[in-house]
Amino acid sequence: MGGDDMPEGLMVEQVMGSAVYREALRHLSAGHERFVEEIIRLTEIPAPFFGEEERGRAYLEMLREASLEDCEMDAEGNVMGLRRGLGNGSLIVVAAHLDTVFPAGTDLRVRREGTRLYAPGVGDDTRSLAMNLAFLRAMDAAGVRTKHDILFVGNVGEEGLGDLRGVRFLFTKGRYAGRIAAFISVEGPMGMGTIVSGATGSLRYRVTFRGPGGHSFMDFGVVSPSFALAETMAGLSRIEVPAEPRTTFSASVIGGGTSVNSIPNEVWVEVDLRSDSAEELTRIDRAFKEVVQRSVEAENAARSTAKGAVTVELKKIGDRPAGAIDRSSELVANATAAAKALGFSPKVVASSTDASIPISLGIPGIAVSAGAGAGAHTLDEWVDVEPAQTLHDMQLAFATLLQTAGMEV
Repeated sequence: MGGDDMPEGLMVEQVMGSAVYREALRHLSAGHERFVEEIIRLTEIPAPFFGEEERGRAYLEMLREASLEDCEMDAEGNVMGLRRGLGNGSLIVVAAHLDTVFPAGTDLRVRREGTRLYAPGVGDDTRSLAMNLAFLRAMDAAGVRTKHDILFVGNVGEEGLGDLRGVRFLFTKGRYAGRIAAFISVEGPMGMGTIVSGATGSLRYRVTFRGPGGHSFMDFGVVSPSFALAETMAGLSRIEVPAEPRTTFSASVIGGGTSVNSIPNEVWVEVDLRSDSAEELTRIDRAFKEVVQRSVEAENAARSTAKGAVTVELKKIGDRPAGAIDRSSELVANATAAAKALGFSPKVVASSTDASIPISLGIPGIAVSAGAGAGAHTLDEWVDVEPAQTLHDMQLAFATLLQTAGMEV
């Protein structure tokens, strides 16, 4: 995808030093206030996961206004448009996710203090949506020509129980499935110079324990789902995991029961299992399921089942793949070279991002940060839009995209 046989670092430097690239930067700089206005406009449109349609339709109209071809909202809710290359090239995707972690009804009004914008979801990942639009306009204004086609995507379902559904659909069922050669996700603040080339896998379950229930005093001695749940959590806490590859577990949300003086007839817990290794994730998944089964058996053996036994339902509510692309691959090399050229110290890591889907399919995929900010997933989230620093930081994604797409120099 790089274009010729020169070393990747030199090629990126050549792109960044070219007259057409400098002209594109001039247009990025000139369009700064429009970029900020679009961050604010999009941030204030609600987009909880599974509720992204209103923001998606607004973003689709922006893509159309930018004169992309074949603009559409697909069956999963992703919106996209195509910028054609010179022909006979591959298809490169640059994406940012539409959804946020915040539920409907959250106050999304943007507060501007100096060069900072404060609002839930402003950095993760709304700024990136506006940034990709700014890239597109600057490319057109500067007359940038690329060997490969570029598909600009605003995807659904990155956060929480969205479970990467948007990008999963794009790669497996959408109209471009089987045609995508490389994928770049522009993400919220991760630390500039951070390049995500590994997929941290996760399995998430809601584990529901049920039993006969009863009065806490009059029916004392009958089996209790709450004790089976407690034993499950204790057993989970004792599963041994390696430091490398990083592997974790969490009992995250708990519920159930009816009153303080009742033996519950139903309780539940949501569990998150993660690992950078597919093999380790499989191992702790198996170990956790064994813990659940032993806990139920132990409770049924310890107390009376005369009114019924404790049963368990294990429902999978999340499944994100683990894997990695070669750190010496062209896509990672492009991003690393761009980071170095900008004065960053590149850090190649694994995480759970939209890039996890192409990585799991053996397709080059990375995620890079859009710029400075903090407080992701909190009501105090913020990004810094100081013009000079923003222009500098946004070049990590921009130069990586142009080099990967085979920009003519």
